Formats: sequence, structure tokens, C-alpha cells
Amino acid sequence: MKKKIICVISARGGSKGLPNKNIKNLLGKPLIAWSILQAKKVKEIDRVVVCTDSKKIRSISIKAGAEAPFLRPKNISNSKVGKFKVFKYALDAYEKYYKENYEIYLDLDCTNPLRTSKDISNCISKLRYLKKKRNVGAVFTICEARKNPYFNLLEFQNNGSLKVSKKLQHDILRRQDAPKVFEHVASIYAIDPNYIRNNTNLLDGHTEGYNIGQNKSLDIDSKFDYQLIEFLMKKKIKK
Repeated sequence: MKKKIICVISARGGSKGLPNKNIKNLLGKPLIAWSILQAKKVKEIDRVVVCTDSKKIRSISIKAGAEAPFLRPKNISNSKVGKFKVFKYALDAYEKYYKENYEIYLDLDCTNPLRTSKDISNCISKLRYLKKKRNVGAVFTICEARKNPYFNLLEFQNNGSLKVSKKLQHDILRRQDAPKVFEHVASIYAIDPNYIRNNTNLLDGHTEGYNIGQNKSLDIDSKFDYQLIEFLMKKKIKK
């Protein structure tokens, strides 16, 4: 039997930075609906499921075309629970519920609607290729960092003075001369299910990145983020 690809969109009911952000209206749709619709357009995905502790989010998600067979337990739905622990719960819960084995566990962060369905498909393809080539366990979105710890990221010393976060044997006088560093973009995670089972954190084993670009790296954590992404999406739609 062919193994399937499950796409899980996790969305907690509680949000301190921007209340109810996961279902906040964005250009006529609840925020989470954008991720559901993107996933539904990806031909490689067999099942789109929303993992939530909120009855309201569950209802909105089902209306948008996702499955949400049950609510997530409260003990893994607070702000202190890491994403990887949710991966572990969801993988086990949905394998048992649907009686399916998965080739790839795909997670989409619903606060990043700027990605495209093509980006999702590219992450799936990259993981498939890298699993065979060098046993890579996960591919997730990254972008080139806006700030660089070798050049313009600073840390306080014990005496209160500021120093560059990472020091090389020679001083970096221009940003272009600093080693390239990347941001972890909370958007797309394509993961081998065995990698989830055998590790406790995303970076425990061999993972690689999909460079989504700075223009699609923003996510919504605050009112300002929401206004910025709304502006960018309006601009994108007008093109």
C-alpha cells in the first residue's frame, strides 16, 4: 500500500500577541483558511488536517476544507509546549485515527500566508530527493538573515559593554565579508515520520533548508505583523 503525505496545520486557541490571530479576517478569509487552501492545491498531499484545541478554529477549518476529527488535549496546547512535541502527538494520533502510515509529515504554520503552494511542493520534492541521497530527516523553510552575528548582532559583556555576538580571528568590517547565516522561517516543515519518532528536537539530526526568500519569510505575531502582511498580500493580488 502506498504511503501517504499528511499535512497538519496546528493552531492554538490562545494567542497573547494578537488575540484570535489564527482566525482573524485577512482579505476576506480567516487566516487559517489561507494555509488550508494552499495545502489543498498541492497534488502530493493526501490529507489536510487541522490540529487545534479550539472548537471555533475546528469549525472554521472544516468549513474551509480541512479535516479536524478531534480536539487537541489542553496539556499540549499552551504557549510553553514546543512545536516538535506537537509533531509527535499529531503523528501518533492521526496514524491511529486514520489507520495510515505516512511517507512525509508536513506541517504548515498558519501564521505565514505569504508562501505559495509551489513552495510547499518544492519542500516535499527536496525531502524526497535528500532522503535518498544522504538520509536527511527534515527540510524546513529558511531565508538569509537580515542581521549577522559576525557583524551587527551584539551581546552585553559582564561589565556592561557590547561586543559582536560571534568573533572570528579577524575583524569583519563589511557585512558582505561576514559568513552567511540564515533565519529559521516558521512556515513549512517536511519531515520523515521516523525522524519525529526518534528525536526530541527539530535540529537533533540531519536537517536541511529550503530558502523561501526574505519576501515570504514574515509571519503574524503582532498587530504590526498583520498590517504588514495584509499590505504585502494586497500588493501581490494586484499584480
